[in-house]
Amino acid sequence: MDLDTARQELEEFIPHVKNISDSSIKKMAGRDLMRFKEFKKQGIAVKFGRFTQKENKQIQKNVEEFLALTGIDSAEKLLFTSRYPEDKDTIHRLKTKHHFCEKISEGIPRPWRLIYYRARKMFDPNNYKGRYTNEEKEKLKKYQALHGNDWKKISELMSRSNLSVAMKFSEIKSTINYGPWTEEETRKLMDAVKEVMRRKLKAENPSSLFSLDESNTDLWIEREQLYQALPWTEIEAKVGSRYWRQCKQKWNSILTSKLSRGQKLYRGTNGLKAKINLIKRLYETKAEDASEVNWDELSNAIGDVPRSYVQSKFYKLKVSSVPLWKKKTFSEIIDYLYEKKLPELEAKL
Repeated sequence: MDLDTARQELEEFIPHVKNISDSSIKKMAGRDLMRFKEFKKQGIAVKFGRFTQKENKQIQKNVEEFLALTGIDSAEKLLFTSRYPEDKDTIHRLKTKHHFCEKISEGIPRPWRLIYYRARKMFDPNNYKGRYTNEEKEKLKKYQALHGNDWKKISELMSRSNLSVAMKFSEIKSTINYGPWTEEETRKLMDAVKEVMRRKLKAENPSSLFSLDESNTDLWIEREQLYQALPWTEIEAKVGSRYWRQCKQKWNSILTSKLSRGQKLYRGTNGLKAKINLIKRLYETKAEDASEVNWDELSNAIGDVPRSYVQSKFYKLKVSSVPLWKKKTFSEIIDYLYEKKLPELEAKL
């Protein structure tokens, strides 16, 4: 299959396919396209975002079955083969012979690459080593000075995962402010987000920058796409005094405020309707765990608000309405809200 055809066929399943590199398209055409088509026949959509408990269990099952099939004696050897140079050739041969890509992604409607990364995160023993000691933090700073942002090399030297060392360095690399945000910091954050979004929108559609150029308005902030994934480490560098997670949390609170301004979703009659809608939608999902809820889809049903806004409203609803909610499972909380709180809200409406 030629590159243009592959990209065109993948677009049905992956809306942002035009932003994916040619080499990744070639890999996805081989690893994912047939799987996606099979899932489509079953009426199952390709998923992105947070993995559910059910998907995690399926990954665990797939890995365990592949180990049993090949005789490879640990998930670490299978997923982090470079850590075992003496066994590398044998493991690669077994992975090829027994179709590792197909087996590891069996039953999971997601791109293979995301499943593989999730499996590595689940089975990496270096992921679960607790808090960093002061000695480890000093080592991390020293290794970063020597090797730059080569997190793979640093992770091997630290016996921590790539993600863990990258995120920890992001936290400690400079004097971080943990107090309230100043006006200057907030302005830097807004400017940084605006800059990366202008670049993103220009790349996607050079002829249209929407209201990003309307300096006297905040209309550009009201676009739902601004809640989507942003390059937080880049934004962190532009802000200077906060690490990436703080920037993300602050941006979410700003965006929630902007999006909800004027809509008054949770006031008066509209507030009652929103709570009723939220409870009904959650009940219809039949989710056993919060991780199984598609919060993005739910937020679209409630109104043009970020998922974090809906999640915070659900939290307030359960805390104020469900007795002993900490001792109840997620599904028990939803059932209580549906059976007890919903009739009360409907009567009030």
